[in-house]
Amino acid sequence: MTRIAIPADSPFGLANLPYGVFSTPGLSPRVGVRVANTVVDLAAALGDDVFARPSLNPFMAQGYGRWVEVRERIIDLVSGDVPGSAVHPVGAVTPHLPIEVADYVDFYASEHHASNLGRLFRPDSEPLMPNWKHLPVGYHGRAGTVVASGTDIVRPSGQRKAPSEDTPSYGPSRRLDIEAEVGFIVGTTSPLGTPVPTDEFSEHVFGAVLLNDWSARDIQAWEYVPLGPFLGKSFATSISPWVVPLLALESARVATPLQDPEPLPYLQEKNAWGLDLNLVVEWNGQVVSRPPYREMYWSPAQMLAHMTVNGASSRTGDLFASGTVSGPEKDQRGAFIELTWGGKEPVEVNGEPRTFLEDGDEVTISATAPGASGASISFGEVRGRVLPAR
Repeated sequence: MTRIAIPADSPFGLANLPYGVFSTPGLSPRVGVRVANTVVDLAAALGDDVFARPSLNPFMAQGYGRWVEVRERIIDLVSGDVPGSAVHPVGAVTPHLPIEVADYVDFYASEHHASNLGRLFRPDSEPLMPNWKHLPVGYHGRAGTVVASGTDIVRPSGQRKAPSEDTPSYGPSRRLDIEAEVGFIVGTTSPLGTPVPTDEFSEHVFGAVLLNDWSARDIQAWEYVPLGPFLGKSFATSISPWVVPLLALESARVATPLQDPEPLPYLQEKNAWGLDLNLVVEWNGQVVSRPPYREMYWSPAQMLAHMTVNGASSRTGDLFASGTVSGPEKDQRGAFIELTWGGKEPVEVNGEPRTFLEDGDEVTISATAPGASGASISFGEVRGRVLPAR
């Protein structure tokens, strides 16, 4: 038996306890929980085969009551002695994609981000489209290209047409970008024809991850009218390895910004699921932005309600993302197209003026949130490096 040392200021203490999937040279991928600087093998520690699977999906499908029960068991377990064979140093394990992604939807929930892109893409029109403050705008992405943090991102190729060009050409994206986002993972299903009300959000959503929605802006700009993003978004989406349970985020709940006009009844919340998360974006090791999630106009409960209001079903492992997290200040913008104002205002990265991503660049997104009893909890990080086009 062993006693895990949990420093009082650890962002992976009892207030957090995020889940992930890991392996070691002697163990196949399985579910673990991050405790301080260790990972606890839950199949070994709790004697439950549901955690011996290479995905969180079987556990998540067991439902809210089971999530509460297991969290309480883990707190009791790691507060005392843990079987030594179940405890692994975090640096000795290999993290994997924590879920089997069923469907993937990406929203556009930041008023600051949407307004900035409106000014860039449609300079002679109102920044926000007429529907934006009436519903959470979103699009369906590609579940098969959601990848684990640390996976290299191959520069995508496609059609692109600059304003100065008469005809489109084909080739590698010249305006490769990131979007710093928060993703939410559905644990329990809702059947076809049955909407999920906002007040049932926490019974369906298991937890949250950090997400980088890699974006080829030149491909996107040429293709997105009239049906929206397609090849400019579908080549890769990275998520962090640790899933922070929604149960750990109760202390991070805040009101959303004032929603005016008042949303339609199906989008109204009695107790809003705004979240006080502080993101940090690093470009080649240098912090270039600190996007505040508390500024997001639409909450994840409203996103799920809108996603299912037409009767669309939800499945265990569905992933839906917030869209770029941006604040009102320049250094709070969560995408490089905003940060450099379409490439016209370069930022200095390690002494060099930069606009969009170059081959070899690495982007890391991290985040923290307030936890119970004054603790700070960490989401870890989502990281990716750009490789040349093939």
